[in-house]
Amino acid sequence: MPSPPSPPSEPVDGVSAARAARLARLADARLYLCTPRQPGFDAFLDGVLAPPGAGGVAGVDLIQLREKGLEWREEAAALERMLAAGRRHGALVSGNDRADLASVLGVDILHVGQDDIPPAVARRLLGPDVIIGLSTHDERQLEAALVDPDVDYFCVGPVWPTPTKEGRPGVGLRLVAAAVAVAAPFVPGAKPWFAIGGIDEERLDAILDAGARRAVVVRAITGASDPAAASASLAARLRAAG
Repeated sequence: MPSPPSPPSEPVDGVSAARAARLARLADARLYLCTPRQPGFDAFLDGVLAPPGAGGVAGVDLIQLREKGLEWREEAAALERMLAAGRRHGALVSGNDRADLASVLGVDILHVGQDDIPPAVARRLLGPDVIIGLSTHDERQLEAALVDPDVDYFCVGPVWPTPTKEGRPGVGLRLVAAAVAVAAPFVPGAKPWFAIGGIDEERLDAILDAGARRAVVVRAITGASDPAAASASLAARLRAAG
């Protein structure tokens, strides 16, 4: 069984040290990987979180376990391995949908979709320290996420259709442009957001040109012949964009 999370740190000016540290890392983040378990999972995680020979350029800043249909113990065991790798490399680790696992394991982030547990309910279950992220697919959802006090960041997409969201059409770059208009990246006080959906090395320039500076990827890393090199390249391009 997983060990329970450490108790929350003492608040300073109403924000705990744990939450402040997580928010600071979120604010600086560029590259977010969603991945199922992989062959040689621990080596895979170490590679994408700290790519060898990357000349000091970081790899993945946030990593999420996304693998549907796992039994509770299977998912908990995989998340524990991901948490251990995140601690080794200073990366934030996200659970997907499951507030119960997030609470028991002490993950940094819980990410939810529009039809999952509402952020306000997740906040009541998880407390103030855990970061909560929300998927958005249109301007109404984007605007709601922007003002929701329980949402710490949001994702915008899918920009292009993707097998990970089968049957959901791509929303195109218009939603990225809408997000830039209301929450320009790296403006003080603006809520962080990530473009998501079908983003890879070839399409990265399109979202950068539209104004995005953070991206969620899946197959661009998990399907690469060298996942560590792919994460280093994507991270470098995102950071070079400003």
